[in-house]
Amino acid sequence: MRTSTGARAGQYVALLAYLVFLAFPFLWLISTAFKSPRELGSLHPTWIPRHPTLANFRQAFDEQPLLHAALNSLLAALGAALIAVVIATPMAWVMARRRTLLARAATGWVVVSQAFPFVLVIIPLFLVLKHLRLIDSPAGLVLVYVVWSLPFALWMLVGYVRAVPAELEEAAAVDGAGKLRTLVSVTAPLLAPGIVATALFAFVTAWNEFFFALVLLKTPQHQTLPVVLTHFIGAEGVADLGPLAAAAFLATLPSLLVFALIQRRITGGMLTGAVKS
Repeated sequence: MRTSTGARAGQYVALLAYLVFLAFPFLWLISTAFKSPRELGSLHPTWIPRHPTLANFRQAFDEQPLLHAALNSLLAALGAALIAVVIATPMAWVMARRRTLLARAATGWVVVSQAFPFVLVIIPLFLVLKHLRLIDSPAGLVLVYVVWSLPFALWMLVGYVRAVPAELEEAAAVDGAGKLRTLVSVTAPLLAPGIVATALFAFVTAWNEFFFALVLLKTPQHQTLPVVLTHFIGAEGVADLGPLAAAAFLATLPSLLVFALIQRRITGGMLTGAVKS
């Protein structure tokens, strides 16, 4: 009994240490965003600003078009999440229900594709988008985000589909429902937590993505928020630390707010209401 209690206490301590490790950069970012230039240059930094100020936020908005860049990121992230989910849901249903060699090969491709680094595909991707005249285009960036997030979205949804009892779909088929009707009316509602989790993954990935946006977007009006954040770093690599921290803090808020709003649906029971009376 004591051994079990000690092991559980050790797990809690390890979990607490991990949470502190994850929270440290974010807390330091918040602290930096509210510090004055004098405190930022101090040789003895403190956690809590002695004289909190909003000057860094005002300066950040004055120096860079943060709202316009945030709108560009929001449209790209929402578009990528919506399109990826619409494409991945029926594909995941087919891959989960048909245990053929082709379906297994597709699953293997999904796993292997996640090992490819961005740098490996950027040149052929740039040439393809140039041929399609989608360089420096928000539509081209959304297309890239969809293609990049689709494999992992498929991998996530396949697991959710396999957790849905096939007997429910068979019962719908007996009642005369076709495959499309079964997917839309029976399976998709039970996949709601999985679809929301997948959409969240695609949204956060696109919102935080930097490399593709940097290479593919050249016009300042098209640039996303992560790219605009680099403008706070001078030509000699000297960062305007206060405004940069303020802008970076604002850039992290949408992801946190989206997750806070839908986390109940992610953790909710997937088969709620699926039991027939």
